[in-house]
Amino acid sequence: MHLHREKYITKGGPDGGDGGRGGSVILRGNKNYWTLIHLKYARHIYASDGESGGASRSFGKSGKDEIIEVPCGTVAFDAETGDFLCDITEDKQEVVLLKGGRGGRGNWHFRTSTNQTPRFAQPGEPRIEKTIVLQLKILADVGLVGFPNAGKSTLLSVVSAAKPEIADYPFTTLVPNLGIVSYRDNKSFVMADIPGIIEGAAEGRGLGLRFLRHIERNAILLFMVPADSDDICEEYNILLNELRKYNPQLMDKQRILAITKCDMLDDELMSAIKNELPVSVKSVFISSISGLGIMELKDAIWEELSKEINKEIEITHRSMEIEPKKEPTDDDEYFVDEENIPFDDEEDDDEDISKYKGIGWDDPL
Repeated sequence: MHLHREKYITKGGPDGGDGGRGGSVILRGNKNYWTLIHLKYARHIYASDGESGGASRSFGKSGKDEIIEVPCGTVAFDAETGDFLCDITEDKQEVVLLKGGRGGRGNWHFRTSTNQTPRFAQPGEPRIEKTIVLQLKILADVGLVGFPNAGKSTLLSVVSAAKPEIADYPFTTLVPNLGIVSYRDNKSFVMADIPGIIEGAAEGRGLGLRFLRHIERNAILLFMVPADSDDICEEYNILLNELRKYNPQLMDKQRILAITKCDMLDDELMSAIKNELPVSVKSVFISSISGLGIMELKDAIWEELSKEINKEIEITHRSMEIEPKKEPTDDDEYFVDEENIPFDDEEDDDEDISKYKGIGWDDPL
């Protein structure tokens, strides 16, 4: 709010300018980032406020936008409700997380024939605060799905230059690994090694939901079951059921079943096992050690990737599960009932303070 003041001009009237808009918080994809580690200690991110309007109908300066650089594959969720907000999939893609508020209008806008000197202005919109959870979901053409020790990391190390940790104990792979697989005529595709899934993973068992989210981005799911399993069909159905519980949309993805560790099988055993495999999914017998069926597997993967249905994938992200805040009860170890805390109503005005003399607090300055 401002009234014009100038020499020899009386009753100059209102001339208060509009305030500037507030800054926005923007997510921007950056292909040079691979993790979210640079945001580990950036817990609070603020966009600057817009400045107030000035005299002579001067507009206030707009607030500076705050841009958050994130790797491609970052997904944003509302921390309070768990709802999906946005998905960054391309380099330099920008999504406005929080839009800056509009600036207020100066008193110059409110002059009328009956109120020629309005002494009020319209305030700007208040700032918005929101808690956001950022998750990184890897981008890959093929995702390896299987129980621990199914040979996923070994296959990735054979078909690509990736060097995942390989050992003979469960859950050797603790983080997803990516590898670029070379194909015929200088073609290639990206394969992702997902940590092992066990029965009950959708409810949090094993590594639980921590890495199941990465499967949502894969165009094709390669299920891997070792040939020495007691029941290959049962293991395949367990894996399929866990993905269905986690996100039913995953059932729409193309699937290939790879029977691993087949170097210990002969043709007769392979024929017997093949008759027991599910007919709804294409199956391939492979061995990462001997190289059996590796080229056949690549051909099957590339055939699926070349289909139009797999070139454009519509991803439906599963909302986050937000645990409700639990009210303290009498059974809690550190619960304190403030209403029943005993206290002494008697005043201690007659306490003898002579015992405190000589300790420094009563010394003259």
